[in-house]
Amino acid sequence: MFHFIQRLSQASPKMLKYTFTLGVGTSRKIEKLALESSLQQNFSSLFSRSWCVSSSFPVYINKTHCYHTSPCSFKKEKQAVLSPRPPSTIAYLTDSPKPALYITLAGLIPFVAPPLVMVMTKTYIPILALTQMAYGASFLSFLGGVRWGFALPQDSPAKPDFLNLANSMGPVVFSWLAFLTFERLNVAIVTVMIGLGMALHAELFLLPHYPKWFRALRLLATLVAFLSFLITLVVENIYPEKGPKRAG
Repeated sequence: MFHFIQRLSQASPKMLKYTFTLGVGTSRKIEKLALESSLQQNFSSLFSRSWCVSSSFPVYINKTHCYHTSPCSFKKEKQAVLSPRPPSTIAYLTDSPKPALYITLAGLIPFVAPPLVMVMTKTYIPILALTQMAYGASFLSFLGGVRWGFALPQDSPAKPDFLNLANSMGPVVFSWLAFLTFERLNVAIVTVMIGLGMALHAELFLLPHYPKWFRALRLLATLVAFLSFLITLVVENIYPEKGPKRAG
C-alpha cells in the first residue's frame, strides 16, 4: 500500500492537471487505470522475487534429498561389502570329482556292512566287529598319510612344519593303540572313534584346510564310520553273541 501511495505521489503534474479539468466520471476512470497499472507493476515485481526464491528452492531440495538418502545409500553400500555366509561343509559334497566321490562311498561299505548284518540277524558276531575295527584303524593311518602328503607340495597352504606333520602322526598313533587293545574289542572300537573325532576336529578347525569338496567327503566318511561303530557297541549289549568266544 505504501508503494502504491509512493507511485501516485510520483505522477507528473500534467496528469494531475488533466484529471482536475476533466469531469468527475472521467477522473474516476483515470484513477482506476492508474490503480490497475500500479497493481500490475506491484504483482510483476512480486512474481519476479518469488521466481528468484523458487529458483533457489530446487537446490535446497536437492541438498535435502541427498541428506536424507545418503544413509540409505550407505546401508546399501555396506550390505554390498558384506559377503554372504558360506554354506556348511557338507554342502560342497556335490562339487567332489566323480572318482573321489564314488571311491569314498565304496570305502564306507566295510564300516556299514558288519553292524547291518548283525542287526538283520539280531546277533552279535565278534569276527565282524573285529574286521570293522581293523578297517577303522587302517582308515586312521590313511588319514595321517593324507595330511603328510598335503604338506609336501611347495604351493600347498599346509607347510611341512611341526604343526602339520605332528598332527599327521596323531591318527597313526590311535590306530596303533587300537591294534594293541584288540583283545578287548569294545575298547579298541572306542579308541578308533576317538581318533576319528580328533582327526576331523584338527582338519576342520586347527590346520590349513583341504579343498572344500575333500572336507565334505571327510566329514561324510567320519560321520558314517562313527555311527557304524556306535551301532556295533549297542548290538554287543542287546543281542546274544554268536561264534567262538573272544579271549578276555
